[in-house]
Amino acid sequence: MIASVAGKVAAIAPDGAVIEVGGVGILTHCTPGTLATLRVGEDARLATSLVVREESLTLYGFANDDERAVFELLQTASGVGPKLALAMLAVHSPNALRVAVASADLKALTQVPGIGQKGAQRIVLELKDRLGTPEEAVNAALNGDRRVAVWREQVHSGLVGLGYSSKDADEAIAAVEPDADADLAAGRQPRVAVLLKAALRLLSVR
Repeated sequence: MIASVAGKVAAIAPDGAVIEVGGVGILTHCTPGTLATLRVGEDARLATSLVVREESLTLYGFANDDERAVFELLQTASGVGPKLALAMLAVHSPNALRVAVASADLKALTQVPGIGQKGAQRIVLELKDRLGTPEEAVNAALNGDRRVAVWREQVHSGLVGLGYSSKDADEAIAAVEPDADADLAAGRQPRVAVLLKAALRLLSVR
């Protein structure tokens, strides 16, 4: 497996980039978000996933290892191939997808071209216990006094990723802050999934 590529960016196209590695130009298919971080002539490193088919070898590139891991996990769901998995990451960040799957937010999943209502239901059913939860994403990043900042960052990122404005996200975070404070006062890490669901409920009735 080709786990990563590193070298100068030789070319950028709407759906991918060519990275020069040891004199060889390697085409990697990327999301628009990843492509936006690349510049022709500059050095770059992409985490990669090689998809092997009988008639082709296709390399997909990602800004970090988490994106690659989610890309590969998405393909374990029925009907999700590499192109659809990449489309899902083009619309939603990894944590936004975790939020959507954990909260069964079918509306968010059907924002991805190629995913209908039944497909979204199937993805939630098959990946709910495999994609990881928002709490796990937060716990991995926890570091002492950063607990408060982390839950805010994750809830904000999840709401914006689901299509809400930054202002709406900030207002919803302010509304659910007492619940987070209660967790902290009890010596618990703020329950991000619970806070996200509460914030989504508040925004949906506005």
